[in-house]
Amino acid sequence: QVQLVESGGSLVQPGGSLRLSCAASGSSISIYDMGYYRQAPGKQRVLVARITTDGRTNYYADSVKGRFTISRDNAKNTVYLQMNSLKPEDTAVYYCNTHPLVRYNWGQGTQVTVSS
Repeated sequence: QVQLVESGGSLVQPGGSLRLSCAASGSSISIYDMGYYRQAPGKQRVLVARITTDGRTNYYADSVKGRFTISRDNAKNTVYLQMNSLKPEDTAVYYCNTHPLVRYNWGQGTQVTVSS
């Protein structure tokens, strides 16, 4: 069974940047499109970015387009999310998983808090 471990979250001021990592173990994720999802307090988990297996065709939610960049290193079995120009509304727990079908148990996520 694949385990997903997210890391890189932190408290950051508005306008700041963070780089999240999602490391997979147990099996290769290179054959799947991968997504970063987030869940804000009291809200449902939503997809914010998705990357195809070859990294050439990506999707971003309108709320993060132009600010977030998703990438992957299949050799390291890891997916990244570079987040720039962070806003308070980006505050959430961030997760990764396959997309569109969620194939694996959710990891613990990584908390991103954007506040001054």
